[in-house]
Amino acid sequence: MDITRTIEEMKKEPGFAEQVGMILVHNGIVRAWSRKDRSAVATIDVSANNDKIRALADEYSKKPGIYKIIIEAQSGRLKPGEDLLFIVVAGDIRENVKPVLSELLDRVKSEAVYKTEYPA
Repeated sequence: MDITRTIEEMKKEPGFAEQVGMILVHNGIVRAWSRKDRSAVATIDVSANNDKIRALADEYSKKPGIYKIIIEAQSGRLKPGEDLLFIVVAGDIRENVKPVLSELLDRVKSEAVYKTEYPA
């Protein structure tokens, strides 16, 4: 995902200027070490459940003050430094947008994105 282009396209949508005061972006990147024990990671295999991701985006889009949510998750074999997960949440004020990004990120990672790490 090209974050700059994605945001520029969103800004062209009807109602954007009237409804959006904040956009938060999560750009998850493959780490070169494991969260479990900090051991070196050479590659990871990722599987994204896109139906579940769409369902979560739809669910959180209905929260107060949220204008739009865009999620893109990669699948396949990835190396450290590569983009893994993008989440864009646009909405009215930070009190509405921040918790949505936080909750949504946790749910996407726990319910819709699965990965297997391979040591270096």
